Amino acid sequence: MASPTGSDRLLRGAVRHTAGITAALLLCSVAGAACSLTVPALAGRTLDLLLRDRPGAGTWLLWTGVLLAAEVLLETGSVLLTQLANARATAWIRLRALDGLLGTAPHRAAPHSGGEVAARLCVNGTDSGTAPAALATAVSSALVPVGALVALALIHPWTAAVFVAGLPLLLLLLRAFATQSSDSVGHYQRAQGAVAARLAEALGGARTIAAADTTRQEEERVLTPLAEMTRHGTRMWLVHGRAVARSGVLLPLLTTAVVAVAGVALAAGEVSVGGLLAASRYAALAAGIGGIAAPLGTLVRARGAGRRTAELAELAPMPHGSAVLPADAPGDLVLSGVRVTRGGVPLLTDLTLTIDGGSTVAVVGRSGAGKSTLAAVAGRLTDPDAGSVRLDGVDLADLSRAELRGATSYAFARPVFDGGATPTLGAALAAGTGPARSPATPASIREAATAACADSFVRLLPQGYDTPVDDAPHSGGEAQRLGLARAFIGRSRLMILDDATSSLDTA
Repeated sequence: MASPTGSDRLLRGAVRHTAGITAALLLCSVAGAACSLTVPALAGRTLDLLLRDRPGAGTWLLWTGVLLAAEVLLETGSVLLTQLANARATAWIRLRALDGLLGTAPHRAAPHSGGEVAARLCVNGTDSGTAPAALATAVSSALVPVGALVALALIHPWTAAVFVAGLPLLLLLLRAFATQSSDSVGHYQRAQGAVAARLAEALGGARTIAAADTTRQEEERVLTPLAEMTRHGTRMWLVHGRAVARSGVLLPLLTTAVVAVAGVALAAGEVSVGGLLAASRYAALAAGIGGIAAPLGTLVRARGAGRRTAELAELAPMPHGSAVLPADAPGDLVLSGVRVTRGGVPLLTDLTLTIDGGSTVAVVGRSGAGKSTLAAVAGRLTDPDAGSVRLDGVDLADLSRAELRGATSYAFARPVFDGGATPTLGAALAAGTGPARSPATPASIREAATAACADSFVRLLPQGYDTPVDDAPHSGGEAQRLGLARAFIGRSRLMILDDATSSLDTA
């Protein structure tokens, strides 16, 4: 699990990324707080002038109305800026998490299943993204009650003293809320991720489950963490409910006590009627110190969620150098003393292998013999624990990322085509060129598909190569042929096929 420091580092980065919007939100919310604090004084002054039938009451009333309107507009602006900050921060956090996940070696990303990653990006990423806006609104949420308390002291010292007497209870209430909520939120989010991961696994094996008639067992397996979710979710809302209930009793009592003291002062001639009106309003605003529980709770959830997204963002990246390959080299691949161990199990041990450029080499072995590991090491999808891998005399670790991916192409047993990033089948195949190579042309796409024996069935689709990926169903063998075409189109000097023809017909 990522440390609190990792979570804080991620959230600080989100704050910096949304600095402009967050600053605008802070100014907007602080200005709104200033209006809230000024209105009671203006209303009290207006009432005194009206009761004493003195001139200028209309002007004070006008300014009161102006500030009330400004307060409404600023509140509206704060809501809009909050949503903008949340959206921008969430997008940034999700991109950082994806960068970490896609930039690390596959064996480091493997413990994070698809369902768990989806939960971390969608649910936890959204919660983490609320941190900048919550931080900005927390300032104004604290400013209003503090300013109201100062105003009470200016109206009459005893009104502020009565309110201060009840603050220790209120602060204890907020402290208990923050501590207990943080623990519950963290456990709830972990259980939620476990449910999502199990559900994704079940969906991936839906045909097997149906064939084996194990639906009931799978339902029980997927929902096993639900009891833990329920327990911590219930505790989370009980903590919140107790905080609301206790503050709902304490705050009205404090407000009533302040108004009572102000009434006594009014009877003694120490406070005007307008001062009593202002004191009652300031007491309500000061009592709103409990309102800081909302942004505080949001920050607690954001920090807990940030730990889960930070686990992805802080996955160790694969370092890259800046070297380039010789322009006219043939593509010689040399593995020297390669050793790979995963989970304490040796997969490759002191492997030394030389493959001349232009050669076609097949690696045959039983399942678990390390064939896929060798394929991953050969194109640097993962690094060996010892030894080196060189392409045309250059260590793969020294190559820049663009140079490495421009020189290697992969085809896998289960190729995936994303209808979002590459909406059409032709675009999905063209993605095989990568950013480091020249863009694919319609002719080169058809040529690669023909070489993979995919052109014939692609042309049968309603729109041919322009058919949307989501509207182009294909069998396992057809998917592999499309995967081969995507690898062929790159014309890289090193092509690696990892069980990429297992579903193809021999015809």
